[in-house]
Amino acid sequence: MKWLRCRIDGIQTWGLLEGDSVVVVSGSPFGEFTIGDRRVPAETIEWLTPCQPSKMLALWNNFAASATKNGWSRPSEPLWFLKSPNSFAAHGQSIPAPPEGTGRVAYEGELAIVIGRQARQVSMDDAPAHILGYTCANDVTAIELLNRDPSFAQWSRAKGFDGFGVFGPVIDTDFDPSTGHVITRVDGRERQNYPLADMFFSPAELVSLLSKDVTLEAGDVILCGTSLGVLPMKPGARVEVMIEGIGTLANTYAPA
Repeated sequence: MKWLRCRIDGIQTWGLLEGDSVVVVSGSPFGEFTIGDRRVPAETIEWLTPCQPSKMLALWNNFAASATKNGWSRPSEPLWFLKSPNSFAAHGQSIPAPPEGTGRVAYEGELAIVIGRQARQVSMDDAPAHILGYTCANDVTAIELLNRDPSFAQWSRAKGFDGFGVFGPVIDTDFDPSTGHVITRVDGRERQNYPLADMFFSPAELVSLLSKDVTLEAGDVILCGTSLGVLPMKPGARVEVMIEGIGTLANTYAPA
């Protein structure tokens, strides 16, 4: 199933993407729901984020190829940070430029895990039962700001500007991350193409280990980290994060 949130004729609703159509659903994937009879063309909806997380956790140094190129050691435990709720943005929305003087801003195409039910100190074996599904993400980053002050790495600030936590367009409940690839295109040019099997910590491991740090609530999102090919974006650039089996997340950075 490919779950989404949208507005149809100004009314917010849940839906299921089936081909080029959206089937309207009463209820939500986090509880009881009823699939209705109404069907509308997907091109007519206003896309919203496919869920409303209480928090978004994001991974750093979770891919072997990137670690090898940069000379990083394999981490002994997940290295994560939080992205602020004001950063959340949906498929099709514009990514606003941060204040002048922030410096260059980069895209990071990623796989995202969506939590289906509360997870607190869950085992590795039980972790998959707490995953609703997967979606695409763009972990936008103000790369020059991150280490501007040598006394304090500004992860939250560099990752937390409005629109810097893009995810969507749908939550796919049947996606198998062990066989997938993330492809990122900027203005139609491929910049990233990496296998998800290259992760140090699998989605099940991430859910289990992170749930021992913080309680994960239904609808929370975990960004699995990115790999090679991250570069700064120019104003007006169209960034597409594509994962076959899920779909394509497309946004424009700092349009005029």
